[in-house]
Amino acid sequence: MSTPRVVSLVPSLTEAVAVSAPGALIAATDWCTHPAGLDVARVGGTKNPAVDRIAELAPDLVIANEEENRPPDLDALRTAGLDVLVTHVRTLPQAFAELDRVLTGCGVRSRPGWLDAAEAAWEAPPLFPEPRTAVVPIWRRPWMVLGRDTFAGDLLARLGVGNPYADHSERYPRVPLDELRAARPDLVVLPDEPYRFTADDGPEAFPGLPGALVSGRHLTWYGPSLAEAPQVLGRVLRAARR
Repeated sequence: MSTPRVVSLVPSLTEAVAVSAPGALIAATDWCTHPAGLDVARVGGTKNPAVDRIAELAPDLVIANEEENRPPDLDALRTAGLDVLVTHVRTLPQAFAELDRVLTGCGVRSRPGWLDAAEAAWEAPPLFPEPRTAVVPIWRRPWMVLGRDTFAGDLLARLGVGNPYADHSERYPRVPLDELRAARPDLVVLPDEPYRFTADDGPEAFPGLPGALVSGRHLTWYGPSLAEAPQVLGRVLRAARR
């Protein structure tokens, strides 16, 4: 059986396919930065893919995500006659199940070692010795935070970090800064994507509150990075509480 020709519109899935099905990936978004040196055609962003360019490439499969990619773009790809596999990931178990589905669709016949390692790494992740809560901004101007039913929130909960907005009616609510402070979390977790929080841009908004600058690839990506994510995130989170 020939290797299917795949276009990925999701950075974490791009990495998963590139390392698990060499030769299958023919194109990816401009935001697909892993693995380093990935040499495939680029087809725009996750929110504005070049549909006509993708159609010209005539892939056997386009892989996407219901949160990363817009329904109108996915509908346009289907209208062009392309097979589009859309993943749905809100929890870690869903991530593992969807990764299996994607890799099977990309022609991977045996389960890659990194996926087994990732599942093993999350069986007993490093926990805080006592419960902690954290607000997790993903944007500023306006401030937006993790709310209910998010993959990143599920990962943090498995590391012993609760979210005061986990029961919010929205998944990514806009919350004024004074309300975030008034929630009295134990720390603030600041990822470097989708908004790139840095030591000089983010922590100053939460004076006196321990801050953890974390890698978005380890907090929000579902792919090979999951194998090291619990140790990487756990180390940064524990350092922030001191």
